[in-house]
Amino acid sequence: MAMTFTSYIIKSFKHDGHLHRTWMENGMVPEPLLQEVHKAEAMMVLINSQTKIIEADGKEWVSRIPGVSFFIPKQWFNVVALLEESGVRYYCNVASPPYVNGRVITYIDYDLDVIRMPGGSVHVVDQEEYERHKICYHYSSIVDAKVKQGLSDLLQRIERGKAPFHDEWVHDYYRHWEKWKGQGTEA
Repeated sequence: MAMTFTSYIIKSFKHDGHLHRTWMENGMVPEPLLQEVHKAEAMMVLINSQTKIIEADGKEWVSRIPGVSFFIPKQWFNVVALLEESGVRYYCNVASPPYVNGRVITYIDYDLDVIRMPGGSVHVVDQEEYERHKICYHYSSIVDAKVKQGLSDLLQRIERGKAPFHDEWVHDYYRHWEKWKGQGTEA
């Protein structure tokens, strides 16, 4: 049975609606390949490597580090597992839940990020940026509460080692995608 990794575009926006960053090619992991725990949460798992990235100012660059992205409906965060030489680094965006329209996934990036290093240390970054944007973009108390809850839920998931924080699954998804790419199949 041939598995197809359908190509999606991922776009992040800021609260005021302006485009923040676009990842041009991301292969959606077919449902039969998803881990049961990922299926149970209806996670969307996408893979990219050397994809074109376009910044808000129009600058373009190509990602050098393969990434496996996890989007979970209704959750106020998303996770990108970066496959680095030293191990898997999880870069987590506190963000609105994903919205899918056709083959485009969008979300609002709320600046706060959590990084889990390959050795397991966890760092919350960009808190000053969040506080600054909360004022300049006039985040409502509802948005502020959702962002803080998203950060709390994310940190609990990391602490408990819950999905998607499992290096072997990340590598497994990437291997499936590489094998599929090697067959020269396009979605």
